Parts: sequence; C-alpha cells; structure tokens
Amino acid sequence: MQALWMLVAAFFFASMGVCVKIASSDFSSAELVFYRGVLGIFFMWALARYSGISLRTRYPMMHAWRSLVGVTSLGAWFYAIAHLPLATAMTLNYMSSVWVAAFLVGGALMAWRPTDPSSRPLLQGPLVLTVLAGFAGVVMMLRPSIEGDQMFAALVGLLSGMSAAFAYMQVMALSRAGEPETRTVFYFAVGSALAGALGMGVTGVSPLHWPSALWLLPIGVLASLGQLCMTRAYASARNQRGTLLVANLQYSGIVFAGLYSVWLFGDQLPLIAWAGMALIVASGVAATVLRGKAAPNAPAEEH
Repeated sequence: MQALWMLVAAFFFASMGVCVKIASSDFSSAELVFYRGVLGIFFMWALARYSGISLRTRYPMMHAWRSLVGVTSLGAWFYAIAHLPLATAMTLNYMSSVWVAAFLVGGALMAWRPTDPSSRPLLQGPLVLTVLAGFAGVVMMLRPSIEGDQMFAALVGLLSGMSAAFAYMQVMALSRAGEPETRTVFYFAVGSALAGALGMGVTGVSPLHWPSALWLLPIGVLASLGQLCMTRAYASARNQRGTLLVANLQYSGIVFAGLYSVWLFGDQLPLIAWAGMALIVASGVAATVLRGKAAPNAPAEEH
C-alpha cells in the first residue's frame, strides 16, 4: 500500500508544479510559499479536527528545523519552476538522493584515518560513482536546454534538491518519534506561511487578480495532499525493503512532470536532456539502495 501512497503523492506534487508555473506569472515565489502555507494550515487543521488528531506536539524544535530546511527547499523549487521548464525544475529538486550520497561520502572521507583500516568507509567507491553520475546527468540536462539567463534559476533548483535532502530526513525522524503525518504537515504549513510573509515584506504583495488568483487554491490543496500521502507512504513502510521501494517511487514525479511539460507547456527538450534526467533518476535510485545497504536503519528521503 505504501507504493500506491507514494505514486499518488508524486502525482499531486507534479500537478502542484503546473499550478505554480501558471500562477508564477502573477505572483512572486515568496507569495506562492505564503499562500501555499496559509491554505495548507486551514486544510490540515480541518483534517486533524475531522480525524480527532491533536495538533499539540512534544517536539517543537524538530518541527522548527523541518520547517526551516523545508521552506528553503520549497521557495527555491518554486523559483526554479517559474524560470525553467517544469520537467527540468522537478528533476533538479529530485537530486536530493544524490546530495545525501555526496554528504555521506564527504563525511566518510573526513572521518577516514589511513592508519585505522576499520575507519575505511563502506561502499565508498560505488557511492562516489553514483554522485558523479548524478552530477553528470545535471550537466547533460542543463547544457543543451538552459539559456544563459536561466543558469541562476538552475543553481537555485540545485539548492532546492540539496535542502530537500535535510528536510526529508527530518520527516523520517518525526515519524519515528511517533508524530502523526497530519501534525507534521500542519507545522510545515505554518512554517511556510511565516517564511512567505517575511519574504513578502521584502518583495512586496501583488494584487489578487481573477482568474489568476484561482490557481492559488489548488497549490495549497495539492501540496497538502502530496505531503500527507508522502508522509503516509513512509509511515507505512515497516522495513528496509518497503522504505527503499517508497524512496525510489518518488521519481515517478519526474515522469508526471515530463508529460505535463510537453503536453501543457509545449517544452521541447533535446534527447540529451531527457538522457540526463534518466541518468539522475538512475543515480538517485542507486544512491538510495547503497545507503540502505550501508546503514539499514538510516532514513531515506522522499518528496
């Protein structure tokens, strides 16, 4: 059942990306983060009330850290969606698995002592190859499909994937601490609203023009549904095999985004760009599997 939850979550996130891209022509990324958070607060509050789940938490600092890194990833992702083809922005955000592998390799190399054979990091070679393959996929995807003025947006998209890696590990920590997914998503919505409001204080507030403002509603609803299904998928994964399955199925979101990108926005990406996306997906899957072998109890990330 956890596989179905993740597939549904990936579809919701890709669909939210469509709404973000359309709404970004009238609203800044800070505004989209704010409205996504406000709508998510009301949606998750109603769901918690209906389900009889208390929103009181014993782990406020864990939620605060999850919100901080999660909102950083969300804002960067929204900015990338606004300035890049949807499939490209989605793929860069899904680099989180490769970023986690890069962090593990870097940490292992820093801890390695040549005089102590026991400190030699396990599976270091395959993880290094995985990281290199992932970033080679980024080069393949960006070079033929990104114009010069879009390179900054591409870097922001990479940042969204890097910060998402930290956010996803914190989601797993909260789940293992016994926090219900409704409460976790609610506090992330609160963090999004607060961060978006601060951003709007700098960028300003756009007038709510109809019908463009109507796209704000599905952004909040689809984001909340995606977060809820994603968290439920990981909470339903009771063993390492289930967790790895869920983590790898997250990449179905790239397929959904690719279809949207071509059908709705008419994006024409060259073959080498699609090959780069495939290489990123393959390296992300490999990184997830290798991390699971190296540390069976380590949390895997989701989207």
